[in-house]
Amino acid sequence: MSKTSPEQNKALVIEAFNTLFNQRDYDAAERFWSDKYIQHSAHIEPGRDGLFNLVRSIPDTLHYEHGLILAEGDYVIVHGRFTGHGRPAAWIAADVVRMENGKLAEHWDVLQDEATQTESRSGLPMFGNRFPA
Repeated sequence: MSKTSPEQNKALVIEAFNTLFNQRDYDAAERFWSDKYIQHSAHIEPGRDGLFNLVRSIPDTLHYEHGLILAEGDYVIVHGRFTGHGRPAAWIAADVVRMENGKLAEHWDVLQDEATQTESRSGLPMFGNRFPA
């Protein structure tokens, strides 16, 4: 069990994601991810190095923005959008993170391409309150 509260865990995840994905400060990001980090994502190599190497391979235009974030105990779920990764559509992600001792210790995700207004059968955006431009 972590020594941090759910509110602290939410703040740590947001700061970690911003540091890695937006600032691309790998040295600073190391302090947020456990050196024993467990990665369950199908498209990311194992461990912290797998994640960092993936981010290094994506264009410097990568940008992450978070939306809804929930936390219970050691688990944080954040709904976010990744843009600028060099693919035609943004990625909408639900990231599930298990925290341990104030660090991101384990990760699962669900990713899908963001639908345009024309593609959306519901007529509603997948992230935020407007469709991508």
